[in-house]
Amino acid sequence: MISLTVMIITKDEEQNIGKCLKSLTGLPERVVIVDSCSTDGTEAVCRGYGRRFERYGGKLDFYTREWKGYSDQLNWAINETGIDTDWVMRLDADETVTPELRKELIKRLPREKKDVTGIVLKRRVYFMGRWIRHGGRYPEKLMRVFRNGHGKCEDRLMDEHLITDGKIREYRNDIIDCNEKSLSWWISKHNRYSDLEAQSYFLDSGNEDLSGAGAQTGRKKVLKGWYYRLPPFFRAMVYFNYRYFIKGGFLDGTEGLIFHFLQAFWYRFLVDSKIWEQTHRS
Repeated sequence: MISLTVMIITKDEEQNIGKCLKSLTGLPERVVIVDSCSTDGTEAVCRGYGRRFERYGGKLDFYTREWKGYSDQLNWAINETGIDTDWVMRLDADETVTPELRKELIKRLPREKKDVTGIVLKRRVYFMGRWIRHGGRYPEKLMRVFRNGHGKCEDRLMDEHLITDGKIREYRNDIIDCNEKSLSWWISKHNRYSDLEAQSYFLDSGNEDLSGAGAQTGRKKVLKGWYYRLPPFFRAMVYFNYRYFIKGGFLDGTEGLIFHFLQAFWYRFLVDSKIWEQTHRS
């Protein structure tokens, strides 16, 4: 094991959390679960893996806290759960650490110089069981590991990222995002996300500090600013055509067609519809 705490935010993740925790067994000294009052078997699954971690000399701590937003939950986990390891990692309940990344973390993380405070990892997204390799979706590079005391989560409604105050390294291997829930759940989740993104559209100043989260994250935020300068509704069509035809999303087969259409067109069109609704409501 290495001096690492992995933080996971959960809400009704019985279907996903087991494979997530299985991929971590024997890797971090500690896992911190902050659960938002799940009504399924999430807690039972987590506590079962907690006993398994103890056999490897690690531990799992399970906290229940009312949902106040993702960044609020994550910053509470960072500041209020007594983390004393050298490094901290954020992982979602539907994500797993690949064996290759596991080896890389064990080999490289303890040897990083003191001025390195953030580690960027690559995320590989699966949708309906298929790896979405095209359409600009891979590799998605996100800062997911930071040196204890040098990181926090942005205070945002949507697209919140970890940020740090020092040098950032990029590792070679992947985490895998593969949610086991249904398409209906995915659509419902993105409907909720569209509410938050529409709210963010009116709240964001456009003068964000893009440093401290990794180069790709900074570029994505700049491009998003340019995206919102295009005419409403039309920009959703432009974005889908860019993703699906220019960036090769059509190479991801039927699953890719469903994913890119829903994520690049339907979701973005829905956000524009909710922005339009708020603008014209009066």
